[in-house]
Amino acid sequence: MQAVIVKHLSKYFRIYKKDPGLAGSLRSFFWRKHYDSKAVDDISFEIEEGELVGFIGPNGAGKTTTLKCLSGLLHPTSGYVSTLGFNPFIRKNEFLRQISLVMGQKNQLWWDLPPLESFLLNKEVYEVPDERFKNIIDELSELLEVEDVLQVQVRRLSLGQRMKCELIASLIHTPKVLFLDEPTIGLDLIMQKNLRKFIKEYNKKYRSTIMLTSHYMADVEELCERVIIIDRGKLLYDGSLEQIIKKFAKNKLLTVLFSQPVEKKELMNLGEIKEYEDAKVKLAVPIGQSNKVAAKILDEYEVKDITIEDPDIETIIRYIFSAKKKI
Repeated sequence: MQAVIVKHLSKYFRIYKKDPGLAGSLRSFFWRKHYDSKAVDDISFEIEEGELVGFIGPNGAGKTTTLKCLSGLLHPTSGYVSTLGFNPFIRKNEFLRQISLVMGQKNQLWWDLPPLESFLLNKEVYEVPDERFKNIIDELSELLEVEDVLQVQVRRLSLGQRMKCELIASLIHTPKVLFLDEPTIGLDLIMQKNLRKFIKEYNKKYRSTIMLTSHYMADVEELCERVIIIDRGKLLYDGSLEQIIKKFAKNKLLTVLFSQPVEKKELMNLGEIKEYEDAKVKLAVPIGQSNKVAAKILDEYEVKDITIEDPDIETIIRYIFSAKKKI
């Protein structure tokens, strides 16, 4: 079953321009220049129930606009959108009780109250039974390790604690579809890792459909088998993360630790030198040549250690964005 269906979705915003100065201000009362900004431009995809999909792109790519259309906050300029079989923009209660949108830069918790007060408000809004509410709060607060801060003012919590509590507030009604817009933004590495672990466990336990946007490639690599890449409102790629790595990974990285220092010029014909420290070197070598180069190094030099790695996904995604064309 498809949880999300998007067909030829477009969302344009009319942007008005004003000439500078008093004369420009006066003219704008009678006539204003404008242009249409194409936030989302004719994109199509489908997401199956229970999938965890990475939705990635640079700033201004159209990711958040798409999520807002899927959750009903924005009406599409054109195209067809369906979430759980509903037209999101009608925002029926039955629909709203099955979805949740978490935005890393937006707060829903009351700043001067403890998180538990906001949770109780959401409980009443979504009509969650008392016993179920208690079980959910106990389970989620334990998973996210925030049991001891539920009755502390939100203003006194750290960013990581607040983000975890924001997640709990969004999951009280156990949504079937979860839109996560930059959920780990601003968190330190440990908090990011803990939050990724929680998202993975939640997806597995509740079979929820999750659409995740993030600028941290570690989020995408660890959580998502499938990625949808968007740039300037256009869909560039929709497929497996593994396949995109195979397709666009032009080089492998060889890290060599020699028994004694080796002259840099001796290594220049083996590949592109990325790092060099006397007895340690990192080389970028074409994929088809990596094994041959490694064998040559082992044959001609005394080596303590050698590793061969694929390039990181962030480098590959950066290459795709620079190409600026559909894959």
